[in-house]
Amino acid sequence: MRSGNPSLKTEAFENFNKADTGRKMTIRGTVNKTFILLLLVLVTFIYSWNQFVTSPNSVLPLILVGAIGGLIAGLITIFVPKISPFTAPIYALLEGLFLGAISAQYEVQYGGIVFQAVLITIGVLFSLLLVYKSGLIKVTQNFRLGVAAATGAIFLVYVISFIGGFFGFEIPFLHESSPIGIGISVVIVIIAALNLVLDFDFIESAAQKQVPKYFEWYGAFGLLVTLVWLYLEILRLLSKIRSK
Repeated sequence: MRSGNPSLKTEAFENFNKADTGRKMTIRGTVNKTFILLLLVLVTFIYSWNQFVTSPNSVLPLILVGAIGGLIAGLITIFVPKISPFTAPIYALLEGLFLGAISAQYEVQYGGIVFQAVLITIGVLFSLLLVYKSGLIKVTQNFRLGVAAATGAIFLVYVISFIGGFFGFEIPFLHESSPIGIGISVVIVIIAALNLVLDFDFIESAAQKQVPKYFEWYGAFGLLVTLVWLYLEILRLLSKIRSK
């Protein structure tokens, strides 16, 4: 795997039609598509946030539609990258619904936490981009495997925690505001942030291979997946610290 992010895999662009003489993917094009997706997230984020402000009890359907619909749109994009110009914007809109409602709930409990989480997420994004471009972090095969393994382990823990919730089982410290719980969240945030480095590497490698133009949307989608995860983990970490 080129990236720990399951949506960005080397296999996604290794088997494209090399006879294709159409327009090719560029890094600038991917950056532009990423900004478009972020704007779409912002539109539905604001709508969902306002719905919570006016009627807190009405946002549960938005959370469910955003979470389940976003998962479906994301899986379709992963398995059929060629239609990512259509599915990636749909994913962004659905994630905005989910994030807006969830963020509003956190904001009610901890005033100002959402603004802090957004600033930190943006700061981490640009900081790691500068570090990656400067060559301070070398994306070696061992680095990729390590981040991918850590990401998979976190995903497995979350799945066990989710299923265990139906049977009254909780993973110790995972959701607690204790020093250990905060430490666990810090580690998860670091792993999520390192996935950004692998995403940058994937996008750069795909552009160098001159894959078809639609991979700009696919690369932007993969980057958005990581940013959503990173933002949510930062939000959780800040809430633990504020609760403490």
